[in-house]
This record gives sequence, C-alpha cells and structure tokens, in this order.
Amino acid sequence: MIINFFRSPSRIFTDNEPGAIVAPADGTVVVVEEVDENEYFHDKRLQVSIFMSLFNAHVNWIPCDGKVIEYKYQPGRFIAAYLPKSSTENERSTIVIELENGERVLVRQIAGAMAKRIVTYVKNGVQCRINQQLGFIKFGSRVDLFLPLHTDVKVELGEEVKGNQTLIAQI
Repeated sequence: MIINFFRSPSRIFTDNEPGAIVAPADGTVVVVEEVDENEYFHDKRLQVSIFMSLFNAHVNWIPCDGKVIEYKYQPGRFIAAYLPKSSTENERSTIVIELENGERVLVRQIAGAMAKRIVTYVKNGVQCRINQQLGFIKFGSRVDLFLPLHTDVKVELGEEVKGNQTLIAQI
C-alpha cells in the first residue's frame, strides 16, 4: 500500500496547445461547478476537483504552462478530502499560475484525513510547464483547480483522470 502512494510514474503530455489545462493528479473528478473562490480571486470561478483514493499515485503535476505568481501554504485540519469543506478547512498549498495570455489558474493541494504532509516543489516567480512535477501529498487526498468562467471544461463528474495525461479544460 505504501509503495502505491509513493510511486512517481513517468508521463509526458504531448497535446500541449496554448491554454491547455491537464489533470494535476490521478483520481476521480468529484466537483465540476461554478463557485465563489474567496481566498485569492474573490470572484466566481469554475472549480474542478480531483479526489485521490488510496490506490492512486499521489504525485502532482503542473496543469498548465506559465509563471507561478503566488504560492502559499496554509495549515489546517485533516477532514475527509471528498467533503466540500476540505477545500477551505484542511491543510493546503495554493499555487496561482499566470498563463502567457494573462489568464490565471489556481491549483490547490489539499491534505485529507490520512494526509499529514504536503510537499510543493514550485515557488513564487518560477516559470513552469506541463510535464513538470508540482509536488506530492503524502497519504493525501485532493487537488482543486479554479479556472476562468469562460473555460471549456472537458471532463465530467465521476470521470477517472490520469495526472499529466487527461485534458481537463481549454482556456
């Protein structure tokens, strides 16, 4: 079971067109909806959330090409990651990536009931690309994406996705 958590599959996303948003994690899409994002944007966004079960690799990938303009770690609780309130109450890291066209995408790594450590490899000001690793959630849980409202979401609720393989959306 532990080996399953810590595996780091080598994957290359080859359909990288401008505005592509790729799955940052393996798992199941548990949220696809318009929400008020009140931590960074303070406006309405499309939220796409991926829940990582015990059987998924827990490595996370950069979902889009751009520049990291915000990185923030927030301590918090460790409630079940599939619950909606985990996005705002659990330990988490928030990363905002600005695309070349000026659009911004927020990626949030969220610890779950068993997760006790979030590792994020990127820092403010660095250029990042699809195919790079974002970090790792040790015994973890969930990754949320907050996208502009005009984004064309390509996945559905309940869909199984593969990190750095499944096209989540197109801006």
